[in-house]
Amino acid sequence: MTEDLAYLPATEALRLFRARELSPVELLTAVIARAEKTEPQVNSHAEQTFEEALAQAKEAENAYLPGGSPGALTGLPVATKEEQPIAGRRTCEGSLAYADHIADITHPAVERILAAGGIVHARTTTPEFCCASFTHSKLWGVTRNPWNLEYSPGGSSGGSGAALASGTATLATGSDIGGSIRLPASATGTVGYKPPYGRVPALPPMNLDHYCHDGPMARTVADCALLQNVIVGPHPGDVVSLRPAVYIPSELGDVSGMRIAVAVNLGDWVIDPEITANTLAVAEALRAAGAVVEEVEVGLKRAEVWRAALIHFGGIFGPAVAQIAAEQGDLLTPYAHAFARETAIEPGDFLDGLELEGRIYAPIGALLERYDALICPTTATPALTAGEDYIDTRLVINGVELDHYMEYALTPVFNIASRCPVLSVPSGRASNGVPTGVQVVGSSYDDATVFHVGAAIERVRPWSFRPESL
Repeated sequence: MTEDLAYLPATEALRLFRARELSPVELLTAVIARAEKTEPQVNSHAEQTFEEALAQAKEAENAYLPGGSPGALTGLPVATKEEQPIAGRRTCEGSLAYADHIADITHPAVERILAAGGIVHARTTTPEFCCASFTHSKLWGVTRNPWNLEYSPGGSSGGSGAALASGTATLATGSDIGGSIRLPASATGTVGYKPPYGRVPALPPMNLDHYCHDGPMARTVADCALLQNVIVGPHPGDVVSLRPAVYIPSELGDVSGMRIAVAVNLGDWVIDPEITANTLAVAEALRAAGAVVEEVEVGLKRAEVWRAALIHFGGIFGPAVAQIAAEQGDLLTPYAHAFARETAIEPGDFLDGLELEGRIYAPIGALLERYDALICPTTATPALTAGEDYIDTRLVINGVELDHYMEYALTPVFNIASRCPVLSVPSGRASNGVPTGVQVVGSSYDDATVFHVGAAIERVRPWSFRPESL
């Protein structure tokens, strides 16, 4: 029963809290027990504050007594990505170079979670500086995929995805600059949302980078919508945060008559046959839900997408890592050094990158004029190997050696198309036991549609979010 509670959906937990059939202390106790069992193997928590959290859960019980006024998340255990600072707490970003750094500000998303009564009982692991699509570091070690410990949960929000799949958090936060919410969601059988740029406030200077998105992660579509509705909206510290706030509706899943495009490949990605099969199964589920679903060709080139992304990173993200590497190089991981080298750009590259981004978005924009949403794989292969840097070792898919391991991701396309909302939901399982996912892509700033489509997939093709062997 305790382990069942650890996987209780957030929306169901809130219903039981209100009915006084479950207490926040009982739920948090189950989550902590699960962490004590699984964390030695999975290693998804960078920080645990269980005693403090239990005291907060006891206080939360009072909010559900007659006359109480619980917030939207009161009593729910929420794991936040360690990259998102909390004032007075360490924020290391997975790096020995920042091991003693104490934050003096709280991230707006975390601020809102706390204000809504969420209990931040754990903060989750990332790769160093969030500059990789796997999760391991010199500081925290290797974070593993709960579905198969030989594999990574993805990155950079890998700790959040692994915590949800392990039952050691009810909700979690992530951030996404090239797929860092969607890649872990896909690999861990969870739901992750990359909101359109500006929908969720962030901190400067990265809030000004249109590739950057903070967003919710959860085990169900409704839970993901619940958290998104808490963190959304304008913030006085973020000039690009959009007003007014746009909320996801509570009733989700009606796709009757919707026109949905399915692309099993966005162009010339090398796609594992299991990914293709699971993507087509999602298309059939949407047809069963009443949508008009058509297969389409998009025609993008993965090398051009990755080139555009590297140029963009070279203007903002790369130099920040390179500066630390120059000052404290011995402390950094090989993959952080590699990222600094790969993102070095020359004069004129930035304009070339913008022109590339325009060409990349053109077919997507045209497609989303004809269809309500686009479905495509989140990744080209189920998961990366745990602990592997992919510097000396090349990633091979279907016998093809990729030029760069990140060419396994179909996610950077929609950081380029940053105003498009994207929800990653599970599409099935691969033969290695690792989940697979699809991206549900909407027209610019059309948040509700992607949640309707995601909920329809969940209803017709429900997924298991609890690993059998852990």
